[in-house]
Amino acid sequence: MDRREIAALLAYIGRLDPRTIRTDQGEARDQLAQWHELLGDMPMATPHGWDARIAARQHYRTSPYQIQPADVVRPWESYRRNRLALHWDPTPSADPDDQAAWTAELVGTRRAVAAGIAQPAYAPAITSSQEGINPRLQARLDQIGSCIPPAAHAALAPFRPARAAREAAVAQGLPDALSVRCEWCLAPVGEPCRRRRIGPKDGVHAITPRATPHPGRVDLVAQQAQHAEQAQQPALA
Repeated sequence: MDRREIAALLAYIGRLDPRTIRTDQGEARDQLAQWHELLGDMPMATPHGWDARIAARQHYRTSPYQIQPADVVRPWESYRRNRLALHWDPTPSADPDDQAAWTAELVGTRRAVAAGIAQPAYAPAITSSQEGINPRLQARLDQIGSCIPPAAHAALAPFRPARAAREAAVAQGLPDALSVRCEWCLAPVGEPCRRRRIGPKDGVHAITPRATPHPGRVDLVAQQAQHAEQAQQPALA
């Protein structure tokens, strides 16, 4: 704010609280100089929600005491912090190899957001929706069928034997054994069966995952699949 804007702010405050009005010319000049020294680096108002007059009015709505410059500075600093907290630095358009230009654009954007000149750039929301997916990414997923390339998928198979066996069974058209709870080892749905080591006193020493499900679990899911097919046959007939 320049001295003219400071004078306009003090005149507005004087209408709210006549105690702040200085009738002596010397006192008025000193008051203007003091407020300009403390508030000169902030704007009177911004296009995005800040107005020093609103801050002054809010002070008198919540406090019976005469306003001080700090009562305007505090809301301004809070306004700046809140905007920067919402801001997600967008990638600068400058050449990344030009470190000075890259940094200058990044700092300039932050200053514009903090000063209320520009709106914060919000972080993109994470969503499971396929709407608006990048066409090139969608084409690539359609081509390989998975976000993991086939070569990487094959390289990971020895380290994930249970998952590899499950995917192989599904690829052969067999029912997914992990879609039901194992009645033998009590492995829940979606988790591989477990191998238990029993000690001399029937105590369990260790539990390790099995690469293949227990036969009873395979039989159970096959039985459920058969019952589902039988239930659908009358409806299709």
